[in-house]
Amino acid sequence: MTQAPPPARSSGHPAARCHPPAGRGSVNDDALGRLAELLTTRNEIDAEIGRAIGRPMTSGHLGEFIASSIFQIELEQSATAPAIDGRFLTGLLAGKTVNVKWYLKREGMLDVSISDALDYYLVFTGPPSPASRSGHSLRPWVITNVYLFDARAVRDGLLTRGRRVGTASSALPSSGPRRRPTRSNTRYCRCHPPNNRRWRCSTCRCSAASRRA
Repeated sequence: MTQAPPPARSSGHPAARCHPPAGRGSVNDDALGRLAELLTTRNEIDAEIGRAIGRPMTSGHLGEFIASSIFQIELEQSATAPAIDGRFLTGLLAGKTVNVKWYLKREGMLDVSISDALDYYLVFTGPPSPASRSGHSLRPWVITNVYLFDARAVRDGLLTRGRRVGTASSALPSSGPRRRPTRSNTRYCRCHPPNNRRWRCSTCRCSAASRRA
């Protein structure tokens, strides 16, 4: 009976088999060195910002600091307080609780809490970007839009529509352009007062429903 030959044994050190051939997938030492320099500089900047705001440098903590300085918000002593980041000190919202968010891109997403203790969301966003196309786009540290949302209205609205409440719930205005009504493309109904005109009235069958404004 012929005996099968033993399996071939690879030569060389085992670690050598873990590295790709030179010139294909090889490590770019220059790029890694430059990246290390940039990260060192960034760490120094983040540490300086952290000392200025009294908390670690993150978009959440920095957004809270900016919000407290501009909108007169007293922040919670604990940076990990659930749902609530602080309370408004002055104005019509004095005493109301607030959760501050800073999203570096406006992608139509908002982290929504189910807490009844939260009154408002104060949301900072950067420039618009569709969520499905943001994988390779930059996220600059800028604020281009500021929103104030009634927290309970946002939560209840999502639940009413059968939407999920939690991380990245869709609640912010969409990033795409919206077509606004004009006198040339809007039809009004006469059965409502002038200050409450409705487009293409669906509550009645009056003959004025197709009248152009």
